[in-house]
Amino acid sequence: MRYCGREFSAQEIEMIRSLIAEDPTRLRVHISRMVCEQLRWYKPDGNLKEMSCRVALLRMQADGLICLPPPQKGNGNKKKYNRRTPDADPQLPFSTQIKELTDLKLELVSSRRQSHLWNEYIDRYHYLGYKPLPGAQLRYTATAQGRVLALLGFGAAAWTIMPRDSFIGWSRQQRRKNLHLIANNARFLILPWISCKFLASKLLSLSAKRIPLDWQDRYGYRPALLETFVENRFHGTCYKAANWIHVGETKGRGKLEKNKRPVLPKKQIFLYPLQNNFKRLLCS
Repeated sequence: MRYCGREFSAQEIEMIRSLIAEDPTRLRVHISRMVCEQLRWYKPDGNLKEMSCRVALLRMQADGLICLPPPQKGNGNKKKYNRRTPDADPQLPFSTQIKELTDLKLELVSSRRQSHLWNEYIDRYHYLGYKPLPGAQLRYTATAQGRVLALLGFGAAAWTIMPRDSFIGWSRQQRRKNLHLIANNARFLILPWISCKFLASKLLSLSAKRIPLDWQDRYGYRPALLETFVENRFHGTCYKAANWIHVGETKGRGKLEKNKRPVLPKKQIFLYPLQNNFKRLLCS
């Protein structure tokens, strides 16, 4: 059985059942930690891959393979994000030219306050709303002239996307081993009251320069490639202007669709190499 990019043998699933049965009072968080330790399931930075393991366990339970103890408290994943503060309220229109933004910079979200504000901006003004980014991630706030202009978020890559995988030319085993070297631009928002031509492509260029260093600082390795998905109702103009490569279109199935039928809007796929030898790194 395959969950979260890892294949689980019958013996491993039986081991998970045994861990659960050993102590009925054991918390789910403890079970996922023990499973990671038993299976030596680690992230590239050496830490346990606990979040992926928790998702895998929940899917195993949904498929009837295991029976987890009931959760001690809700995790809030299915609750609507409803944080609203004056800091993220709409502002008066602001129009400028890119050459006037001499102090334009990307600020890495690192504090709790910055995180709450980033989440609220995305939830209120991005058409997809706010959802926690999966896996390893970086979030940025773009500022200039003392105001917030835009927000960007990068998280874990999609498991399998045929046009992307064909462009890279890697095997299933290579993808499983090196998928963490791709980061997904899951959110990009220029606030609706901001008007500045070329701002979007400029921010994409700035982020491509920042991400390798920031990812190295936080996770201990550098990604080799960026990916993003643009719904067909948009044109992806800013990605084209920032030299991202268009490689094809998704089929609209979503990562959890098992019947191989379209359930989501189809999206255009864009890639941006962060290293010249990205194909060699991904296919190693």
